[in-house]
Amino acid sequence: MARADRGSVWIVDLGLVGKVRPGLVLSVPTDPQDRVLVTLVPHTTSIQGTRFKVAVQAKFLHGGGVFDAQQVLTVPQAKLVRKLGDLPPDQLALVEEAVRRWLAL
Repeated sequence: MARADRGSVWIVDLGLVGKVRPGLVLSVPTDPQDRVLVTLVPHTTSIQGTRFKVAVQAKFLHGGGVFDAQQVLTVPQAKLVRKLGDLPPDQLALVEEAVRRWLAL
């Protein structure tokens, strides 16, 4: 499996409730002694406007949608199905800022 680098977008299997959807990796790559977990922000097409939902433009994200900073979650890396692409730093920064607002960091 390819490395899940910060800023990469993957198709993620979030189970029956969460469905299979894109997710933006926010965590750093793991070392061999670490648990193989990935923290991410899921992408959704439910675009109810809040300050915690961030729209980005990427060729590999079809049909619009947003990354929802209120849904930050951590999953085993095995849940990552395939890599879609990487967000440019300026768009990653928008999602990071929304997460900081949500968590008051």
